[in-house]
Amino acid sequence: QVQLVESGGGLVQAGGSLRLSCAYSGRTLSRYDMGWFRQAPGKEREFVATISWSGDHTYYADSVKGRFTISRDNPKNTMSLQMNSLKPEDTAVYYCAAVAAGRHTWPLFSVDEFDYWGQGTQVTVSS
Repeated sequence: QVQLVESGGGLVQAGGSLRLSCAYSGRTLSRYDMGWFRQAPGKEREFVATISWSGDHTYYADSVKGRFTISRDNPKNTMSLQMNSLKPEDTAVYYCAAVAAGRHTWPLFSVDEFDYWGQGTQVTVSS
């Protein structure tokens, strides 16, 4: 079984930055493609960014491209999302997700492609 725990959320002013982290336990992190999704109140969960098991490939939603950076440290079993130039519309609960590498064709960007989820961390951006 795979366990994912997010941290790093909080309240920030528009234009500010936050760094989210996802700690992984259960099996070898390097065997999983991973990603970040978010869900705002009253909206469906949406794709933010994904990273391949090796870290060689990343994929971003257009809404965050150029502002957010996804990365991973397999020896430390962690994944991160550096969020810069935050906007009020970035306000949401952010979720870490994982799926066994190779199960789906890259790029991954659908909620349905991921099997394991964290509990989420709240990010609030004030205007």
